[in-house]
Amino acid sequence: MILPIIAYGDPVLRKVGVEIDKDYPNLEELLINMRETMDNAHGVGLAAPQIGKAIRLFLVDTSPFAEDEDLEKEEQKFLAGFDRVFINPKILDETGDEWAFNEGCLSIPEVREDVFRNDTVTIEYLDANFEKQTETLTGIAARVVQHEYDHIEGILFTDKLSSLKKRLIKKKLDNISKGKISPNYRMKFYKPKKK
Repeated sequence: MILPIIAYGDPVLRKVGVEIDKDYPNLEELLINMRETMDNAHGVGLAAPQIGKAIRLFLVDTSPFAEDEDLEKEEQKFLAGFDRVFINPKILDETGDEWAFNEGCLSIPEVREDVFRNDTVTIEYLDANFEKQTETLTGIAARVVQHEYDHIEGILFTDKLSSLKKRLIKKKLDNISKGKISPNYRMKFYKPKKK
C-alpha cells in the first residue's frame, strides 16, 4: 500500500527514532508499504519518520543512479545492486574528504541544494532478517545512507545548509509546511491542534 509521505513542518521529522525488535507490529507489511511508497515517489531512500513513524528504520535503493553516465562503471554496477533495509543502524565512522552533491528529499519536494558530506561511511545495522551487518560505503551510496540516517536522528538536509541558503529557501519551506505544493505523490501535511 502506498502511504502518504510526511511533509516538512511535521514534528515527527524532528524526533530521534527509537530502536525496534523482531516483534515490532506488522514489520513485514511496513517494509513492503515503505518500498511501494518509495518507488511510487521515485525516491532512492525512505526513512520511517517520513511515513510518520519515529523508529530507527530506513530503506535504500540506489539503482536509479546506476544509469548516471558521469559515474565510473564500477560505481554504476555497485549502485545498480545496492538495495538494503537498515534496522537500528549505527554509524561507526565517517571519513574521507567532504564533497558537495545536489540533494533533495521526498518530505521537502521542489527543494534541491548542494550538501557537503564525508565520502566514506561505516555503518552497522540489522537487515530485514534481523541479521547484523557492517558495511563501509563510499560515494553516492554513502551519501544516500547518511541522508536517510539523518532522518532517524531528526535531522533534515536543509539543516546542513548555510544561513544564507536557508534564508533563500525559507518561503519554499513555508509553502511546503502549509501544503501549498503539488508533488506527483501523496503527502500528508501537518495541521497543529487548535488550542
